[in-house]
Amino acid sequence: MLAKLKSATYIGIDGTLVDVEVDLSKGIPSFSLVGLPETMVKESKERVLTAIKNSGFSLPLKKITINLAPADLRKEGTGLDLPIALGILSASGHFASELLKEKVFLGELSLDGKLRRIRGALPIAILLREKGIKEIVLPFENAPEAGIVEGVDVYPVNSLKEAVDFIKGDIKIEKFEVEKEKIFSELSFYDVDFSEVKGQTSAKRALEVAAAGGHNILFIGPPGAGKTMLARRFPTILPGMTLEEALETTKIHSVAGKLPSDKPIITTRPFRAPHHTISDVGLIGGGHIPKPGEVSLAHNGVLFLDEFPEFSRNVLEVLRQPLEDGSVTIGRAKFSVTFPARFVLFASMNPCPCGYLTHSEKECTCTAGQIRRYLSKISGPLLDRIDIHLEIPSITYTDLSSKKDGEPSEKIRERIEKARKIQLERFKNESGIYFNAYMKQKHIKNYVKISPDGENLLKNAMENLNLSARAYTRILKLSRTIADLDESKEIKPHHIAEAIQYRALDREYWEGY
Repeated sequence: MLAKLKSATYIGIDGTLVDVEVDLSKGIPSFSLVGLPETMVKESKERVLTAIKNSGFSLPLKKITINLAPADLRKEGTGLDLPIALGILSASGHFASELLKEKVFLGELSLDGKLRRIRGALPIAILLREKGIKEIVLPFENAPEAGIVEGVDVYPVNSLKEAVDFIKGDIKIEKFEVEKEKIFSELSFYDVDFSEVKGQTSAKRALEVAAAGGHNILFIGPPGAGKTMLARRFPTILPGMTLEEALETTKIHSVAGKLPSDKPIITTRPFRAPHHTISDVGLIGGGHIPKPGEVSLAHNGVLFLDEFPEFSRNVLEVLRQPLEDGSVTIGRAKFSVTFPARFVLFASMNPCPCGYLTHSEKECTCTAGQIRRYLSKISGPLLDRIDIHLEIPSITYTDLSSKKDGEPSEKIRERIEKARKIQLERFKNESGIYFNAYMKQKHIKNYVKISPDGENLLKNAMENLNLSARAYTRILKLSRTIADLDESKEIKPHHIAEAIQYRALDREYWEGY
């Protein structure tokens, strides 16, 4: 007997359909699985057969052959357990194979026949919508995630037995309904706020500029200056996630197995803060079957790298592609996978190994050679991709003891959203350009208009402050963003002056090391 049904898996962050064909024939009882199954799929044999037995069904004493088509596509994950089990039961005569048509089945089986949560339910549901397939049967835990996608009817089941009863019509299962607006309103909040930050006015202003223009940022300051505190609150001033951004971000977290069980969709900007001991694969992604790394998990959000020079040089250098392209491509012998990775890089570091080079009270104990080696860990090409370098002073007692709250994130975010709207209108005809940080030379020529006084100020700054050549373009981009925050079409001297202050590592003071 032969049974056919549809399932799906994912490659990268995109779903792909899989046809499951099950044939039972006479011969010595055996179980053969073909169609380029990966290790987890191969292991489904023991899970499937044991689950069938423990669900109260008799095992067929026949030769079982299972083909996963297309045969040239590698299959991974545990979501094929349920369709394989259903195919075996259908081929055994428990129900007609015609009942399996027009549906896609997903689910990992436990040994007692219960269904477990799988990875990648959201990208698979999006695929089904694109293919015009209306119904999907999957574990109850995945229902909220898949139910986010309109146009696909989601039927959640808890066990193999329940799935069989539903297919046969013995029980009725209502399609799962998701209230997207309610979910967004309940989950779109942060548990931290900029109003909690004492002092550091210049740092908060720099973060406002960075958020408005999508600029990468590097804070340099002594231990305890509040760099990490500021970083964790940075996502709260970024514009709210659109539904498209939320779906794309959730797809990445879903296939990586990082989607929280109580959050069917990511509705706030991701904040990823890997430790400096992370490997290049952990940061950029990879593996035998490529999985997204921290740069992709930070997509549409913030990647925070504390103790920036302490990261391995190899790890830091792999950041250059995602910072430039907004994506990561991981190649293997027979295929390659591209993961989106458009994020704001927020890095922080001490000014020297001991941390007190720029401290107003504590004395630095580092030699010039130690400071030079410490700063040289960050390569020029990587530094070129960071628009803002700012020295952060230590916090004074007066600031710490102040009873007055700072400006709340909501107020700052309102100004940023206005500036973002100006940029979206400016670049509406430019492919792949959304913010000032992504401008190329041709965009700078077209959109950066400086007043004569501003030109003179920039010329004097380049000559007198010994600013590097790399600083020139960055200052132009930053001044454009600062002018957008002022809703000014022309870039004026005070916009240029503020932008110059955000290039600490280009000044002569640092060049001495």
